[in-house]
Amino acid sequence: MGVLEGKAALVTGGSRGIGAAIVRRLAADGAVVTFTYASSEAAAADVVAEVKAAGGEAIAIQADQADLSAVDELFDRAAEPTGTLDIFVCNAAQASVQLIADVIEDDFDTTFAVNVKGPYFALQRAGRSLPDGGRIIAISTVNTALPGPGISLYAAGKGALEQFVKVAAREYGSRGITANTVSPGATSTDMFHGANPPEAEAKLAGITALGRLGQPAEIADVVAFLAGPDSRWLTGQNIQASGGLLI
Repeated sequence: MGVLEGKAALVTGGSRGIGAAIVRRLAADGAVVTFTYASSEAAAADVVAEVKAAGGEAIAIQADQADLSAVDELFDRAAEPTGTLDIFVCNAAQASVQLIADVIEDDFDTTFAVNVKGPYFALQRAGRSLPDGGRIIAISTVNTALPGPGISLYAAGKGALEQFVKVAAREYGSRGITANTVSPGATSTDMFHGANPPEAEAKLAGITALGRLGQPAEIADVVAFLAGPDSRWLTGQNIQASGGLLI
């Protein structure tokens, strides 16, 4: 029996990359996992099929994180399989590479709607929905501590998310709810490869202490620990799962 047997989890942005790895891992640990996807129905269906083939249970729901009108229904549906939602993983995000000089107001508003406003109100709803002892886990990035050209909006949005989680840890802690952040380093995902040329990927691997890019499953392992019972005394923390990119 998995350590999350009988638990229900909600993962935003679970159809690919790190999000999909988190869905697979939490399901392997016994949780019934509901996850959202923005547009790729085929990719979401593939994740559901993989989880079911491995003996787990996953449910895909199309949802836009920027659409606040969908938050209540999403949390209610995620709780349906077991009657209670126990774990919330805030993973969905929009990433684009734009120099500050090139950003227009629409870029700013769109990115912050997805990466800041949506997560904020999802964290609010999680506080109302999770039972005592529930788990909140947000996915950030080491770029909040190691910023680079072109990622001003992305890094700023993730920085805001990190602060939301720290405050949530204070506000929800009296109920035994833990709230933590995982900040991946250079990780081999479609998003990462799309934003970085090969020479940049090689450079990042070279300055990572373990000498390579991370894999989505390795980030999911850290999330699984935070979702499970052994993390009960860990809250308000930002775990840099970077293989030593930032030490």
